[in-house]
Amino acid sequence: MKKIFASILAASALTVATFQAQAAETIRFATEATYPPFEFVGKDNQLEGFDIDLANAICSELKAECSFSNQPFDSLIPSLKFRRFDAVISGMDITPDRLKQVDFSSPYYENSAIFVADKNKELTSIESLKGKSVGVQNGSTHQQYVIDKLESQGVKVRPYDTFQNAFLDMTSGRVDAVFADTAVAKEWLTERGKGQYAQVGPEIKDADYFGIGYGIAVRKQDELKKKFDAALSKLKENGTYQKIYDKYFNPDIS
Repeated sequence: MKKIFASILAASALTVATFQAQAAETIRFATEATYPPFEFVGKDNQLEGFDIDLANAICSELKAECSFSNQPFDSLIPSLKFRRFDAVISGMDITPDRLKQVDFSSPYYENSAIFVADKNKELTSIESLKGKSVGVQNGSTHQQYVIDKLESQGVKVRPYDTFQNAFLDMTSGRVDAVFADTAVAKEWLTERGKGQYAQVGPEIKDADYFGIGYGIAVRKQDELKKKFDAALSKLKENGTYQKIYDKYFNPDIS
C-alpha cells in the first residue's frame, strides 16, 4: 500500500511539474492594437506590427510561446499588476511615473512626439495651438504633456480611447489637432492624411513624459525583465531586430 501511495504521489508530482513547465512556456502579452505601425489588427483579423513581431522574436529566443490580448491602453498597467498578463508591449514609454508601478525591459525603440493638424487651419507652430483643441489618447503621456505644458496657455485637451478615433475626429473637424508619437502620426499622415494634414512644429523629446524610449512592462522584480533584456541584446547582435525594424520603418529596403 505504501508503495502504491508513493507511486501515486510521484505521479501527481510529475503531473504538477509538467503542468507548471507547460504554463511557463507561454508568455501572455497585453497590447492596445490601434497603434500602427507598432500594433494593429491586420486583414486576417490577427494582431500585427513592429511590437508583435518583436515579441514573437523574443519568445522564439526564449523558447517560449507568445499569446496576445488586445486591451484598452489605460487598463494595461493595472491589468499587469493584477496578474492578468505577464507583460505589456504596446508602444509604452519608460517614464518615471510608470517605473513607480512596474519594471521595464531595456529600451527597444527611441521615440518622440509631434502635433498634426489640417494645413488649411494655418497651424504652423505649437504656439499657434493656443485656444485650439488637441486630441490625445486617454491615459497616455501625450495627454499628460498637453495638460501640464499647454493647458494653461489655452489649449483644450480632448481625450480619446484610441489615437485612431482622435485622428478621425480631426478629419471631421471636431478637434483641431492630434498629439501622438512621431512614428504613429507619420504613419497616419502617409496612409490617410491625403496631403491635407501636416506636422505642426518640431518633434518633441522630453524624458519626463516620453522617457528614454519604449520598453516592455513587467511586474516589479519579475525575472522576465532579465530574460527580455538578454533576448533583446541577442536579437540586436544577430540582426533580427534590424530586420524587424526595416520591415516597418524602412519598407523600401529589400
